[in-house]
Amino acid sequence: MEQGNNANPVSKQVICIIVDNQPNVLARISSLIGRRNFNISTITASETNLPGITRITVVVSGDDENVLHQIIAQTEKLEVVKKAYLLDMSNTLYRELLLVKIKSDETNRAALMEIVEIYRAKIIDLSKSSMIIELTGLPEKIDAFMDMVDCFSIVEVCRTGVTGIERGKEELKW
Repeated sequence: MEQGNNANPVSKQVICIIVDNQPNVLARISSLIGRRNFNISTITASETNLPGITRITVVVSGDDENVLHQIIAQTEKLEVVKKAYLLDMSNTLYRELLLVKIKSDETNRAALMEIVEIYRAKIIDLSKSSMIIELTGLPEKIDAFMDMVDCFSIVEVCRTGVTGIERGKEELKW
């Protein structure tokens, strides 16, 4: 998952953090990362199958491996954190969800539907003047789809951010 501007690509790393579901935890973690001069590209949080436990997935941009490991170590020191670890880029499945509302009428609806079909997206709402499209996939797929529909009149965009889960191993890391 390498991205950045063309002149100087920046490494992206995905950190998984397992925490107690309590107020202000997300703010404390994002502040800790920001103070180390790492940019948060995306951050997602959701309850797990275990009551009271939340999984936070953070995609950070930065090139200093020592600082990245320091962030993980300092995050684990927070009393609400059960475990923090880097996801293995080569053994992890990543996904992101996109919802996009686009103005559509009889003049552009067929073209939009063709793009939706090619990207295996879904039209989840259709009216006389707009459609809402849902797409799930790798961030690169979401970006490519957005490039394709950029020439249409986009009303609103909502992206969830990256989430990921490692393949194999049935035991939990935490």
